[in-house]
Amino acid sequence: MTTTIDTLLDLESRLTPAEIMWREVARTLVDEHIRPVIDDDFEAQRFRPEILRALGRTGLLSLPIASRDDGETVGYGLACMELEAGDSSYRTLLSVQSSLAMTSIDSYGSEEQKDRWLPAMAAGEALGCFALTEPHSGSDPGGMTTSATRRGDDWVLSGAKRWIGLANHADVAVVWARAEDGVRGFLVDTASRGFSAVPIGGKLSLRASVQCDVTFDDVVVPSSAALPGAEGLGTALACLVNARYGIAWGVMGAARSSFESALDLSRRRRAFGEPLARRQLVQAKLADMFTDYQRGVLVALHLGRLKAEKRLSAAQVSTGKLGNVRLAQRIVRTARGVLGGDGVTSAFPVMRHMANLEAVSTYEGTEEIHQLIIGRTLTAENAIR
Repeated sequence: MTTTIDTLLDLESRLTPAEIMWREVARTLVDEHIRPVIDDDFEAQRFRPEILRALGRTGLLSLPIASRDDGETVGYGLACMELEAGDSSYRTLLSVQSSLAMTSIDSYGSEEQKDRWLPAMAAGEALGCFALTEPHSGSDPGGMTTSATRRGDDWVLSGAKRWIGLANHADVAVVWARAEDGVRGFLVDTASRGFSAVPIGGKLSLRASVQCDVTFDDVVVPSSAALPGAEGLGTALACLVNARYGIAWGVMGAARSSFESALDLSRRRRAFGEPLARRQLVQAKLADMFTDYQRGVLVALHLGRLKAEKRLSAAQVSTGKLGNVRLAQRIVRTARGVLGGDGVTSAFPVMRHMANLEAVSTYEGTEEIHQLIIGRTLTAENAIR
């Protein structure tokens, strides 16, 4: 099932049958479970936990882990694009569950921890969250103040995190805290005494998702809760690289959805006695949107091939995340213009995508952080600190 713009791009000629299959699996899920309800859910700020179980039934939740072995890296990226074409909130769900929480456990956890959590999370029967960002050190995770202190055979966690996706729905939290010997990762049962997750109100973006303020009031966890391989801040940042890769793909879904809305209306709507699509300025805008979309998708595909070959660097991911978010925002703004006044209404998904992209631009590294990561690679000079 291809779209007009995908036909012009001829993306399928560069994809394997398995990759196309994963794209269609995700596209079908969006058509059946997300697109029919997303406008109402955005208005009502409603998150649907049942979509996690639908993702689990498709096998999509396992792709970030499986892709390290069977080459499904691009399939995961395509799934991210399809989910974000529905709404960024549900690509965020896939990213938090798979790229962040499950990848943390798979990469750094003990066999017991993997057996305890990964099968249930892959099936969508358990939800994880990733607690790294803090209220006063969003772009400076090295400045975290959440502490992990030894008490006999246990650890005691104290502190606060902010903007933690789906923490109030999660069964387990991957928590990063500063111990005496450096940053460590822990698996915290969200039913633990002293754990609190409160949704952040007043959001005008990602309204079909939930982000929380999380507090740890002397939360006691056993030694077995520590992720044995998660020592040092670099282990947490490595998980962010996986999430940023999914974003580079995902935002092109929001862009495509907006572009297709503008293209469809330009064919149907008449002005000055002829279809909008026959006007030169409208065709110029459509052509500009397509070339931006093509650029973003091909960059994401290149990153996917590098990742499958285990040659993808953090700076390359930053290039994809920074550049593709900017391209998506430009496409969405242009699409809104083609739609005219109706483009600001919920009759079209464009303003919803536009609002969501503002959050996507900020999380998993702001524009400025990605600029400095790229700049550090280009100049061999570190300007971040």
